[in-house]
Amino acid sequence: MARPPAAPSAADRAYAYVKGEILARRFTPHDLLSEGQLADAVGASRTPVREALLRLQGEGLVRLLPKRGALVLPVTVDEMADVMETRRLVESFAARKVLTRPPSVDLEPVLDSHLEAMRSAMQSHDVAAYVQADRDFHLAIVAATGNEIITSLYRSLRERQLRMGTVNLLDGTGTHVDPGRMRSTLAEHERIRDALRAGRADAVVKAVAAHLDHAESTLARRP
Repeated sequence: MARPPAAPSAADRAYAYVKGEILARRFTPHDLLSEGQLADAVGASRTPVREALLRLQGEGLVRLLPKRGALVLPVTVDEMADVMETRRLVESFAARKVLTRPPSVDLEPVLDSHLEAMRSAMQSHDVAAYVQADRDFHLAIVAATGNEIITSLYRSLRERQLRMGTVNLLDGTGTHVDPGRMRSTLAEHERIRDALRAGRADAVVKAVAAHLDHAESTLARRP
């Protein structure tokens, strides 16, 4: 009989909690997080909370300040530009490859499932689920190339993509989600899916470029 999975450690719980709050922007850039408050929130002592914050500092999400806590770091303009440039290179390559060589998986139903997850999240106003489904949609295309090195590189962008994806959905004040932005982003993904379904490599690359152009211009205007 299989053993049930081990319960997450206190450090893992603290890590998941703080990371989730940052990605959902309930902890926003420049917020100062107190170890004591975090320990109370997850029902743990300060030692595992400190371990969790050290992990998050290694991922570039926070910076530890001696005797003060942890400062939530913003996504910098340079980091944003680097992520978008990397995405353009990888996603354009992936779009061409999956149409010129047999993909490693049946891509169409996979993309349809991610689009349905985006629609469901939009209807329930679940921003975290929407951004995750958005990211999974793009990852599915990259993974379908069968190139494990490129797929691993793309996976390494996950936390940055999730943070930027949430910011990308905010209104002009940078504090509230814009339903219109969610709808337009979903439509952009549908155009990528439709071009892939039609087998038109140039149209796919164009749709991916237009989607990333829109995201980059929107991010540049966010406070």
